[in-house]
Amino acid sequence: MTDRPAPWTEDQVRALAPDASSLAAARKLASRWRDTGATVSAVWGLCQGSGSKPYQTIVDLAGPAFKCSCPSRKFPCKHALSLLLAWSGAAVPQRDAPADFAAEWLAGRATKATAAPKAKGAASAATAEQRRGRVAAGLAELETWLTDQVRTGLAQTDRSFAAYEAIAARMVDAQAPRVAEALRRLPAAVVTTEHWPELLLREYARLHLLAAAHRRLDALPESLRAGIRTHIGYPMPAETVLNEPAVRDRWLVLGMRVSEEERLHTRRTWLRGRRNGRWALLIEHRFGSPDFSGEVPPPGSEVDADLHYYPGPAPLRAQWGTRHDALEPFTTVPTVGGSTIGDALDAYSGALGDDPWLRSWPALLAGVVPVCDEQRWQLADAEGTALPLPAGVRPWRLIAVSGGHPVTVLGEWRADGFDPVSVFSSGEVIDLETEFPTHGVATPELADLVSVALLGTARRGVDSVHLASAVATAVPQRPGEAATRLLDTAALQDLYLRGGRLPGTAAKPVPAPDDPRPLLPRRAADRLSHLLASKSPFLPEWFGAAADADFRLPAVLCVQALSAASDASLRPFLLRMAGGRGRWLAARNPDWTKLVDEFPVDPSATPPATAAEPLPRPSAVAAGPGGGATGDRAPGQGRGADGAVPVDRGAEPADPQPGAADVAGQDVWMFGTAGERKDWFGRLRRVDPAAALGVLTTAWPKESGPIKAELLAMLGEGLNAADEPLLEQALDDRRGDVRRTAAGLLTRLPGSGYGQRMAALLSAWVRVGAAGELEVEVPAEVGAPARRDGITDSTDQPKLRWDTVDASVQTLHQVIAAAPLSTWSSIIGTAATGTAAAALAMPLPARYARAIVDGWVDATLTERDTAWARELFAHATPTEQAVLRRRELFTLLAGADRIAHVLDLDAHQLTELHAILPGLEHPWPEPVAAHVLRLLGARARTTARQSQANAGVYTDRALLTAAGVHLPVELAGRVTALADTTEDPAWQQAFHRLAHDLTDRATMLEELR
Repeated sequence: MTDRPAPWTEDQVRALAPDASSLAAARKLASRWRDTGATVSAVWGLCQGSGSKPYQTIVDLAGPAFKCSCPSRKFPCKHALSLLLAWSGAAVPQRDAPADFAAEWLAGRATKATAAPKAKGAASAATAEQRRGRVAAGLAELETWLTDQVRTGLAQTDRSFAAYEAIAARMVDAQAPRVAEALRRLPAAVVTTEHWPELLLREYARLHLLAAAHRRLDALPESLRAGIRTHIGYPMPAETVLNEPAVRDRWLVLGMRVSEEERLHTRRTWLRGRRNGRWALLIEHRFGSPDFSGEVPPPGSEVDADLHYYPGPAPLRAQWGTRHDALEPFTTVPTVGGSTIGDALDAYSGALGDDPWLRSWPALLAGVVPVCDEQRWQLADAEGTALPLPAGVRPWRLIAVSGGHPVTVLGEWRADGFDPVSVFSSGEVIDLETEFPTHGVATPELADLVSVALLGTARRGVDSVHLASAVATAVPQRPGEAATRLLDTAALQDLYLRGGRLPGTAAKPVPAPDDPRPLLPRRAADRLSHLLASKSPFLPEWFGAAADADFRLPAVLCVQALSAASDASLRPFLLRMAGGRGRWLAARNPDWTKLVDEFPVDPSATPPATAAEPLPRPSAVAAGPGGGATGDRAPGQGRGADGAVPVDRGAEPADPQPGAADVAGQDVWMFGTAGERKDWFGRLRRVDPAAALGVLTTAWPKESGPIKAELLAMLGEGLNAADEPLLEQALDDRRGDVRRTAAGLLTRLPGSGYGQRMAALLSAWVRVGAAGELEVEVPAEVGAPARRDGITDSTDQPKLRWDTVDASVQTLHQVIAAAPLSTWSSIIGTAATGTAAAALAMPLPARYARAIVDGWVDATLTERDTAWARELFAHATPTEQAVLRRRELFTLLAGADRIAHVLDLDAHQLTELHAILPGLEHPWPEPVAAHVLRLLGARARTTARQSQANAGVYTDRALLTAAGVHLPVELAGRVTALADTTEDPAWQQAFHRLAHDLTDRATMLEELR
C-alpha cells in the first residue's frame, strides 16, 4: 500500500452512480468545490449549493462509504459523485490529514470497524427444534402433493395460479420460504413455455429430492446439511457467516446484474480471486427501489480483501470482510482456476455433485466467439468447441463487442445453456444488460419420463422407461408406490444429464472489418446513449458537432444505434458512425438487415463478411426511353425561379459499368414480395438512376396494385429529365394514385411538358382587367387533356378546401400550383424580378382570392423562389396549415430579412415568434437570441403581476423548450441572472431549467472536443 494511491478512474466513479441523471448532475458541480483534499483512504470537500452553507461531502475509499450533509436520498448523492470525478481528474490535492469535519466521521467508522461485534444470543435448542419440526411437517405435505400430481398425471392436475399459491402458502407457514418461491414461479413458466411438462417434472423431482434429504438431515455431512437448510430457507445470520474462516485474495469484480420481482430488487455481483481462482457471489436486496449501497465495488475493479463464504457443500455466496487496500482497476484476467469450455463444464459438474439443487454455476470463458447456426446461438473457442446459449437468446451487445473476434465472457452455466452476464474486451468489463429466460428447450433423454408423468403413474408404470445404466443403478429400490419411484428416477436422470453435459462444435464467423477512425470518447459515448434513450431534441446539434471528427461508435453502442436508426432523421448519422462494425452486425439481425444497404460506402474499408444483396448490372436491364443522366439537383429540389431546366435534356445515358450481381437481384425484382421489390428498386435508384428508370419502364405495362404508385414515387430521388416519358405515360394509368403521383413529380420537373400545359391553361383563364384588377374565368368543363393531367372540373364534384360549393375554385388552385411562376410575368406584363410584388398588389376577385394565394404559396414552395416567398410572407396568409406554410416561406427568406422580422415582434406576438423560429439556423443568431430573452423576461414580469402567474409559463412552454434547444450555450449565465431577478416562482423555475439546458448542451459539446 502506497502513501499516495492512484485516484480512481472515471469508469470506476461512473459505475457507482445510482442513475444517469445523478452522474449528469454531478458533472455540473465541478466549479463549486473548495477546501478539497485526499489521503490514502479518504476524499473530502465543501460544495456550494443554493444555500449559504456549503455541503460537507466525505468518501471513505475503503468502503467505499459516503457522507454528505445534503438532503438527497440517493446513494451516493451527486455531490459525492462530483467529488470523486474531481479526484479522478487530478483536481483534488493530496493532504496529510483529513479536514476536521471529515476526520470526525472517519474516526467513528474506524472505531466501529475495530470494535468487537456484539454477539447475539444463539437461538435455543428448543426453538431450533421447533422450526425443524414445522419444516418437516410442511415438507411431508409437499411430498404428498407432489406424488399426487404425478400419480394423477400432469395433464389432469390443476395448474392454475391459485393451486400453486395454496401449496406455496403452506410452505410459508412451514417456514420454508425458498420452497415457496420455487412453487410460485411455476404457473408463469407453465403458461409461457410449450414444454411445460418437462419443466414441471424437473422441478417436482428437485423438490422431492430436497424433502427426502431433509428427512435424513442428521445422517448427512455438515456442509451438505447447511446447503439443504439454505435451499429450504432456514435463516443464516450475518454474524454466523462472518465467523466462517476468511478467504483473502485480490478479488476481481467481473459482473453485476440487478433484477426485480414484486418490487424486491436483487443485485448479484460475481467476483473471482486473482490468485486462488475461486468464485464468489455477493447478493443484496432492496425493497421498493434499487437503492443499493456503495459497498460493493463496480465491475472492472479489484480489491485486496477478505471474503466469508456462506457454509454449504459448494460454497459460492459470500459476504465482505476486512479490506486491506483501496480499489483499483484491472486490465487483465488471470486463467487460474480454468477458463476454457472444458473447465467450465468440469467445474459445474463438480459443484452439482456436491450440491444437487444448484441451478447454475459461474464460468469464465476466454477466447470465445458468438456463433449463430440454424438452430441456436453458441460460444465457440479457437478449436471449435462450443457451448449453447439459452434457446431464443440473441445477446446483441455481446455480438457487437466481439465482432467475430475472441473475447472473454463471464456468465452462468445452467441446464439450458450458458447465460452471459458481462464481457471483458480491450481491458474493460462491459455489462450485457440482459437476463434471459430459463425455460430452455425439451430434453429428448427425459421424454419417456415426461410421458409417464403426463399420463400419471396410475395409468403407466416406470419400469418400461429406458435409463442409462448409471441412473438405473442409482435409483433407490426401496418399496413404495410408483409415483415416488418416478420422482426419484426423474431427479437422478436430471442430475445425470446436467452433470454429464458434453460440449458441441461450431465454426467461427468471418470477423467484422477494422475501422481506423478515431473512437468516440467515453463521456461523449455515454452522452449519446442517454440522448438516444430519451429521444432528446439535442441530438441534431450533437451529430452536427461530431460530424467533422468522423468518430466511430464503441462497439457496444452499435446495438442501440441500429435500434434507434428506425428514425429516418437520425439514420444517416448513426449508420455513418456505426461503420463497418454496424454493417456487420446489421447483416446478422433480421430487424436490421434492411439497413445494410443504407450504410455509407467507405472505399478503404474491408468488404463485410455478409455482402449486401447484389444489384443488377445496368447493362442487364432495359434502358429507359431516351436514356438520360441524373441532373445536378438535390433529390426533391423544385424548379428554378425562372423556370429554366437545370439538366441537360439531350444528354445520353452514361456508359454502363460492369457490375456485380445479376440473377439474384433480378429474381428479387421479378419474384420478390412488394417490400423486397421496393427495397431493391430504391437501392438501385440511389446507385444508378438511369438503370432504375430502365427497369421500371420495362416492367411498367405489367405492374399493378398499390406498389405501382409507390415504385413511381421512388423516381423522386434523382428526378431528372429522362424520367419525363414514363411519368407522362403514367398520367394515362387506370389507378388514381398513380396519376396523382406522376402529376406531382412532373410539377417538380423543370421545363416539363406538363408545366407548359399548366402555363397555357393559366394564361387562358387569367388576365389583367382594364382597371388593373385580376380577372378569372374558369370553364365549367376543362376538357379531356386537362383532366388527363389531373385537373378536375365541376363535373367531378371534388372535395373542396375553402368551405365553398364552387368547384371552379379547386380547379383554379390546381392549375396555379402546377404552373411555373414565370407564367405570371407574361400574364401581368412585368419583369420577372417584380412579378411577385406586382401580383400581390393587384386586387383579386373575392370568389377566387384564397385559392389564388394558396396556389402561389404551393408553387413558391415547389420552386423555392425567394422573391415570391418574401412578398407572400409579408403580404399574404395561406388558408390551410397557415403556421406550417408561413414557416416554410420564412425559411426561403434571406438571413438578414429573417432576423429583421423576428426583431420586429414584441411580447404580444410570441405565438408568431414560436411559429417561425424553426426557420432560423441553429443556434439562433445573437440578435435573435437576445431579443427572445428580452421578450420572455417581459412576459415573466407581466404575468407576475397577474393572479394566475403560472398561466404565462404554461402558455409559453413551447417557446421555452425551443429556446433550450436553440439558444447559444454562451447565454447560460445571462439566463441564470434573469432567473435571479424574476419574482414569479414559476418563471424563476422555468428560467433555471432553461439555464440548465444550456449548460447541459455546453457540456455535451465540450465532451466532443
